[in-house]
Amino acid sequence: MQPIRTLKASEIDCRIGQVFAAKKAVSVLLYKDARCDMAILDELVGPENWQREHYECKGNLFCRVGIKNNTTGEWVWKADCGVESNTEAVKGESSDAFKRACVNWGIGRELYTAPFIYIQCTDKEWNNGKPRLDLSVMAITYNEQREIDGLMIIDKDGDVRFDMCSRVKAKKEEEVKTEALDNEVKPLNEVLQELRECRSRKEILALNNQVKMYYGQYAEHPSQEYLSLLNDMCKAFPKA
Repeated sequence: MQPIRTLKASEIDCRIGQVFAAKKAVSVLLYKDARCDMAILDELVGPENWQREHYECKGNLFCRVGIKNNTTGEWVWKADCGVESNTEAVKGESSDAFKRACVNWGIGRELYTAPFIYIQCTDKEWNNGKPRLDLSVMAITYNEQREIDGLMIIDKDGDVRFDMCSRVKAKKEEEVKTEALDNEVKPLNEVLQELRECRSRKEILALNNQVKMYYGQYAEHPSQEYLSLLNDMCKAFPKA
């Protein structure tokens, strides 16, 4: 079976988590629905190669999702239980169990790496202490560990209400800049040779400033060999 891909922005929904009455603000949680899971299973293994079954165990409703191993012909199962929803108890519990079982397969597991999403409500959205927000995920990115490293959430008017993408972009730009500086660092043997070829204290100090910037800030500290040669060169060209 091919690796399970991460969720697209259009496959992720938002709902209110905590309510902070004193601040007229809320936290927002990211989630997927059962239709998303079914679509990804169809895409991943084909509609004929997966199935679901519901069963009760000690009063809890469970769902197990099976995927067929096309090499051996065997079915591999992963299961989890659900919790009732506030609107439709049985249907909500059944759907929740299915979604949780799909997480066990890895579908949408990356949502657990979401940052704390804090959004300030407008007076209209606050609605006398019962916040109502219509939010959607505009953009989302992941790192190599499948962790969320960029996230933008907008409201129904298209206004950005949470933006982690700009921070990530700035961080990546700084990493690229640092990497470029790292690539400019010369091997130590070349630096030592340049130091030996200096013919004035001004040249020595200029070279040492470069070394402190590149080796001190972006790479390893100058070696003892460099420090020893620097001391000898400074003695050879004392202050005027």
